[in-house]
Amino acid sequence: MTTGLKRPLQNQSKHIKIQIQMKTNLRTHRSIRLKWMAALFFAFGIGNALPAAARYSRADELAITNGARSNREVNFNENWKFFLGDTAAASRPDFADNHWRTLDLPHDWSIEGRPEEANPAGNDGGYYPTGIGWYRKTFDFAPDSRRPETTLYFEGVYMNAEVFVNGHNLGIRPYGYSSFYHDITPYLKAGKNVIAVRVDNSGQKNCRWYTGSGIYRNVKLIRTPKAHFEPWGIGITTEQVNRKTQVEVEATLANRNKALPATLLCTVTDLDGHTILTQKETVTLEANRTSKVKLQFPFENAKLWSPETPNLYRMVCCLVPDNGEPADTVTTTFGVRHVEYSAEKGLVLNGKAIELNGGCVHHDNGPLGAASYRDAEWRKAQLMKEAGFNAVRTSHNPPAEAFLDACDHLGLLVIDESFDGWRSAKLPKDYSILFDRWWTKDIESMVLRDRNHPSIFCWSIGNEIIERKTPEAVLTAYALAGHVRRLDPSRPVTSALAAWDKDWEIYDPLAAAHDIVGYNYMMHKGPSDHERVPSRIMMQTESYPRDAFANWARVNDHSYIIGDFVWTAIDYLGESGIGRFYYKGESEGEHYHRNQFPWHGAYCGDIDLTGLRKPISYYREMLFNPEKKLYMAVKEPTGYYGKIKETLWSVWPTWESWNWPGHEGKNIDVEVYSHYPSVRLYLNDRLIGEKPTTRTQEFKAIFTLPYAPGTLRIVGVENGRETESRTLETAGKPARIRLTADRTEISADGESLVYVIAEITDKQGRVVPNADNLLTFELQGSGTLLATCSADLKDCTAYTAPERKAWKGRAMAVVKSGKEKGRLTLTVKGKGVKKASVGLDLK
Repeated sequence: MTTGLKRPLQNQSKHIKIQIQMKTNLRTHRSIRLKWMAALFFAFGIGNALPAAARYSRADELAITNGARSNREVNFNENWKFFLGDTAAASRPDFADNHWRTLDLPHDWSIEGRPEEANPAGNDGGYYPTGIGWYRKTFDFAPDSRRPETTLYFEGVYMNAEVFVNGHNLGIRPYGYSSFYHDITPYLKAGKNVIAVRVDNSGQKNCRWYTGSGIYRNVKLIRTPKAHFEPWGIGITTEQVNRKTQVEVEATLANRNKALPATLLCTVTDLDGHTILTQKETVTLEANRTSKVKLQFPFENAKLWSPETPNLYRMVCCLVPDNGEPADTVTTTFGVRHVEYSAEKGLVLNGKAIELNGGCVHHDNGPLGAASYRDAEWRKAQLMKEAGFNAVRTSHNPPAEAFLDACDHLGLLVIDESFDGWRSAKLPKDYSILFDRWWTKDIESMVLRDRNHPSIFCWSIGNEIIERKTPEAVLTAYALAGHVRRLDPSRPVTSALAAWDKDWEIYDPLAAAHDIVGYNYMMHKGPSDHERVPSRIMMQTESYPRDAFANWARVNDHSYIIGDFVWTAIDYLGESGIGRFYYKGESEGEHYHRNQFPWHGAYCGDIDLTGLRKPISYYREMLFNPEKKLYMAVKEPTGYYGKIKETLWSVWPTWESWNWPGHEGKNIDVEVYSHYPSVRLYLNDRLIGEKPTTRTQEFKAIFTLPYAPGTLRIVGVENGRETESRTLETAGKPARIRLTADRTEISADGESLVYVIAEITDKQGRVVPNADNLLTFELQGSGTLLATCSADLKDCTAYTAPERKAWKGRAMAVVKSGKEKGRLTLTVKGKGVKKASVGLDLK
């Protein structure tokens, strides 16, 4: 506990009486107000949480009015000016920016360009343009004596964000994935103010994947009283003590005033706002100091958070000065869960062992680039959840806050990762040039910002560090892990270790710095490592997609291996050509051997750029989820389009298609995944054969048969009886377009998104899997066509273009709502096919 702060109460039924001095002429008004608020207390259910004899205080009163609706944060995304280029004069408040482009954040200027082989970001950055850009925002500011402190918060700027307020230079934050804030109180004035931000992503190469460029996440203006919670100043942990849940709230309090007593009131509610319990504590705020206070209290009958039941609560913390000055209120979402881990029991969540079926993801949102819209982040998590994943690794940087919110609500466990490397460079201008000066601040940004997310079960301090064979690397690992544990002792620390030669056991001292050891592509070493270091807890932090069965088997068979994270869950931009298959005569080799342009992204995901699950996704889900029973796809015959060649991260091209014109009478392989003892395959109702699909066969069967158009049907067989079935039908010629929107009603808030899938079908409504028609997208109404795309990562058409060639019968559009209520209509046309439209209501 910090000097000057009283010890927190151990019993929530004991409340400290607050003595509030007031003038005589205010007492009558306060009495009437307290009676009114007392009625609200019982209306909201708070009367049940407090003892009957409790005296309602000013802190209790403000917890209702401020806790339910706090306006301390203002969305600052609207009406920025942008210029692509560099001009030093743009930092001046009197600079004329009227000719600059006006836009709303988030914004990624790189994705507005198109991949070109000469761009300096190269294959790592997807061949997209980078450079330098300026942002300016002019706004009116009215000083408020009740909230005189003002903080400017940037969730993410890539990179080298240099911030000016009315011409005052506040410094540069170089790491493009860290959130940061500035106290701008001394630089503001009544009336017109100007914020300018210079963003410099011209130093290439600085990252091994697509970064985007610009203010690509949210900006907020935070206004607080002189006595307030510091940014990221609430930390909530839960633990199980004698089989009961104990909650601890650590609050970091700042006082820009003379010393004064205050009350800290913490109220737990459900997501509907119903109060469950309240705890309060008196504190003494020292003059012009920052201090910490901890409250500990039991939480009876808490509903636990897990991937299956992602129960959440809100903690409403209110700091109320006793001298009548304004209160500050912060509301934080949290969950109650108990995590244990050991080599003997594996990973145990809420008393139950859990196996991690994980996927790695990068931060981009496909055709939107790095622009971090809330709906895009939620969709990314939703796609993973629907594909059977229960865990995600945020490779190799802290993700968007909205993505973590989605993981909390949907139920995905998270490894939150800080860096791709430390002091030794992988690229000329990567984080290695920043590490010594910035690693402590960037670790603090990640841990303090994200620590209240129940989805996060583990912190990662690095990935495949180059200097891993040196003694200095071991010291660095202990320093990083130690700093993380000081900030959050409630979670384990990991990093992803790898070996690109025969050395492995020499990394034991480095592995010992971690609570859980991450293995990249090295899980085959797990059993021998366990014999050598029996206490080591392991997880595969990256794995090849094709090794799904072997990796599942290791997790399933060994408690000390707690999970597998495939590289990757979703296709992404940059690291161009990883996961590709190719045909003889095309550029040979892996993505790191040479430039593979026009490839500008990664095809190693279980899910493609449009959100479509590849066959490998169904197989992986089936391995970890036995209730998933049956799936069928067709392996592309080598030679059909060309002789097929694979790469390390690829799988054989396999499609949900029974359209192979010109291949009639020639053999073709049908691949089946099944949790039934056996399966039967029928073609046009003729039995082709029956094959076992037990663990011995890796829950797979491959049928080879001559191709003939018609209906292919697979049936699960159990105890000699046919059960469920799946079919693939030969589609006819392209005839029409079918549009499917992920929702048809959205908010007219200027930031909500709708994803619309365009499929080319025959007259019977069957998708034509070989269709590649050129489609034109037209939007009418108050909205913006943000992007179009297909899953073809060799198509270098700009994602902002309104035309897109379908690939495998499919394309996608992303529509952003406007700010006027009404109706949007998206129409898609294509030569030789009937057009289609979909209506979207803005409310």
